[in-house]
Amino acid sequence: MPPAEPFPAAAPPAAAEAPGAQPPAVDPPPEAQAPAPAAVSVEDPNASPDAILIRRTLGEIGPVADQVTSYFYALLFVRHPDLRSLFPVAMDAQRDRLLKALLTAAEHMDSPAVLTDYLRQLGRGHRKYGTRATHYPAVGEALIGALTRYATNTWDEETEGAWVRTYTTISQIMIDAAAENEQHAPAWWQAEVVSHELRTSDIAVVTVRPDQPYPFLAGQYTSLETPWWPRVWRHYSFASAPRPDGLLAFHVKAVPAGWVSNALVHRAVPGDVLRLGPPAGSMTVDHSTDNGLLCLGGGTGIAPIKALVEDVAERGHRRPVEVFYGARHDQDLYDIDTMLRLQQVHPWLSVRPVISEGPSLGLTGRLPEAVRDSGPWHEYDGYLSGPPGMIRSGVDALRGVGIPVERIRHDSLEELVAAAT
Repeated sequence: MPPAEPFPAAAPPAAAEAPGAQPPAVDPPPEAQAPAPAAVSVEDPNASPDAILIRRTLGEIGPVADQVTSYFYALLFVRHPDLRSLFPVAMDAQRDRLLKALLTAAEHMDSPAVLTDYLRQLGRGHRKYGTRATHYPAVGEALIGALTRYATNTWDEETEGAWVRTYTTISQIMIDAAAENEQHAPAWWQAEVVSHELRTSDIAVVTVRPDQPYPFLAGQYTSLETPWWPRVWRHYSFASAPRPDGLLAFHVKAVPAGWVSNALVHRAVPGDVLRLGPPAGSMTVDHSTDNGLLCLGGGTGIAPIKALVEDVAERGHRRPVEVFYGARHDQDLYDIDTMLRLQQVHPWLSVRPVISEGPSLGLTGRLPEAVRDSGPWHEYDGYLSGPPGMIRSGVDALRGVGIPVERIRHDSLEELVAAAT
C-alpha cells in the first residue's frame, strides 16, 4: 500500500485511492501515506530532546486539530496568496492533509532511515505541483504561527527552536531531492488513454501511453491527475512489470465520493490525456536472494502483485511465488482469470483465492488467517498490497509465522514507521 502528501497535498484520501488497493472511501492512497502517531511516549528515554518537545506540542493540539488546520491555511493564503493556485479549487477536499503530513513527519524525526526515504519521494513528487524551494519558508511560517496560537500551554522559546530545527530538516531533504531529480526527469509525464476495460460495475483496467519513456520498477506506484479534476492527484500501482511497448496499466476501483477514481472508471475513454507524477514505492523484488515470495493482495491490491509475478518471470529465475488473492465475494475476484493463466504458464507460481464472506471455490475466511494456516513461510519474503486494515493485519500475520520485519515489503509508511519504532 501506499501514500498523505505534504506540500501541496492533493485532495483527500478518505478511504482509499491508494496504489494498488484502491488503496488506498473518499479517494485515498497507498499507498504514500504520512506516518501515524508514533508508538513512543513523550518521556521515552530513547527519544531526542526535540522529539519530546514536539510530541508534547502534538498532544496539546490534538483535541483542536480542526481549528489548527483552518488557522494554518488562513495564515498561508493571506500572507502568501500566490500559493493558493497550487492547491485544488475545493479546499474541503484538501482539509488537513498538508498540515497532518508536516506534523506526523516532525513526530517521526527519530526514525531517520524510514522518514528520509519518504521525504525524498515527496520532494521529487511535489515537483508536479509547481513547488519551488522558495515556497517552503512560507509553509514553515504558517506552521509555526498555527502552533504558537494553539499550543499555549507547551509553547516556549525552547519548543519553538525544536520545531524550527525539525521543519528545516524536513524541508531541506525535500528540496535537495527535488533539485537532484530535476537534473534527469520531468516534473510530470503526459499519458494518453489507449484502452479502457470495465471489469465490473466499479472496476476498470486503464492503459495509457506516456509521451516519453517512463522508468519504473514492478511493484511501484505513481500519482495521477485527470483533466476533470485539476491539481487533484491520486496514487495507483502499476499493474504490470515494465513492457517493451512502454504502455502502463492501472486497476481502478470507483469509491464513494472518489473524484479521481469515478472519473477514471466511468468517464475516461481512449484519447483522453492524463498526467503522471514520478514513480515511487519500495515494494519491489529483491533479486539478490533466492527466497520465495509470499504475496498478499486484497481487492485492487492484486495489481502490483501481478506486476511482481511478471518481474520474477522475466528474470527467468525459478523461485517459488505464493499469491493469496483476497476479496469479499467470488465475484469481487475481478482479475482471477489473469492470475490463474499465469499459474498455468509458470509452475513455480501458486494462486489461492481467499473469500471472506459467503461460500467460495477457494479458501474461505480472512486473508491473514488463511496465510497462517498454509505455512511454513519462514524462508519467504512477504509482499502486501491492499486496504490499510489488510496491510496491518497482514504484517502481524507474516511476523507471526516467522518472517522478519525487514523482509516484509509494502508501501504504507504508517506500518513501516510502526515497525521501526
